[in-house]
Amino acid sequence: MATNQEKVQYALYCRKSTEDNNRQVLSLDSQEKEMRKLALSLGTKIVKVFRESKSAKKPDNRPQFTELVKMIKAGKVQGILCWKIDRLSRNPIDSATIQWLLQQNELKSIQTMEKEYLPSDNALLLNVESGMANQYILDLSKNVKRGLRAKLEQGYWPNRAPIGYLNKNGKTVIDKSKAEYVRKIFELYSTGKYTVKQITDILYKEGFRSNNGTKYNKSKVHKMLSMSFYCGIMEKDGEKYSGKYEPIISKKLFDEV
Repeated sequence: MATNQEKVQYALYCRKSTEDNNRQVLSLDSQEKEMRKLALSLGTKIVKVFRESKSAKKPDNRPQFTELVKMIKAGKVQGILCWKIDRLSRNPIDSATIQWLLQQNELKSIQTMEKEYLPSDNALLLNVESGMANQYILDLSKNVKRGLRAKLEQGYWPNRAPIGYLNKNGKTVIDKSKAEYVRKIFELYSTGKYTVKQITDILYKEGFRSNNGTKYNKSKVHKMLSMSFYCGIMEKDGEKYSGKYEPIISKKLFDEV
């Protein structure tokens, strides 16, 4: 532990991010329980517990982390207890903040389950470990994008289905309660006799409602008219893919609109 540990007051920082939902990372309760046990065995004093359910891949995204840094700079906390160093940060900005506080001796100790980081340590090791945490986020983002692209290439929509469709068992299927309304939107607009607002009003009177029973605004309907998804063509990041689902309208009708 840090020298003069009786004078070092620690904050316990626990973080659970959205990326960790399906991974074997300890929950906030488990992190706090395990780190309290460690603190007890080391004789450290915890003056504040921070619990955060936020991703650390972007700076200025974690109010609890920001408050922790403020307490360190104010001299109210001199040490941090956390499960692993990547609980503190997965981006280079926040990592640099922690490293600078440590090098300036404002932060006297970072204690994880694996080891303790001190101001006198070689900064390279903490840089490497922080860099690995940041690289994990970069790789995760690439893998997610690659997975989405692969699904699109196979003909499947990887996101929430638009109005007129439903997500069911990993597939996109027709929403029978709304598909006919969607078709009528295109048919009415293709005549050139109706404005988007008029079409919105007509279909509302006929029973076209959002899931919470409210009227769709004209901007929503206008956006629907530009979606090639309804004729079987999926668009994502400027690329077009042929969808393996039932189109609500024909390609001819979409082109006319």
